Amino acid sequence: MVLPARESAMRRILVSFLICFIVVQAHAAPPSAPKYVVFFQEWSANLDAAAQAVISHAADYAKSHAGLSVHVNAFADPTGSRKANILLTELRAQMVMDRMHADGISEHRLIGYGHGSVHFALSSQESRRVEISFGGR
Repeated sequence: MVLPARESAMRRILVSFLICFIVVQAHAAPPSAPKYVVFFQEWSANLDAAAQAVISHAADYAKSHAGLSVHVNAFADPTGSRKANILLTELRAQMVMDRMHADGISEHRLIGYGHGSVHFALSSQESRRVEISFGGR
């Protein structure tokens, strides 16, 4: 037999959990949320016309999904030192975030990270990239 006070406490805990779950789900990325990829030249953080077009499309998606945060993850190819690649990827992430901000995305929604170098499967070009994805805050 459950005591009435304990039953009441259990109900409050369950209701609190459900409210938290609903709030988290409301801010989760839709299952069909696209991932945008910006490619860079070797040892460059410059945004060419193709990169700017990709960022513009990502910004349009972000504007239509205002409850989602924007995750900007940058990578480099494995050439160069670890420190240089970290700095380069941080700069690439910042360049993309600056462009998204210029396209109307609030800075508080942008979360950037420079991962440094990653090994590539097909070409070094695929390692020199920034991925833009969407998720909860």
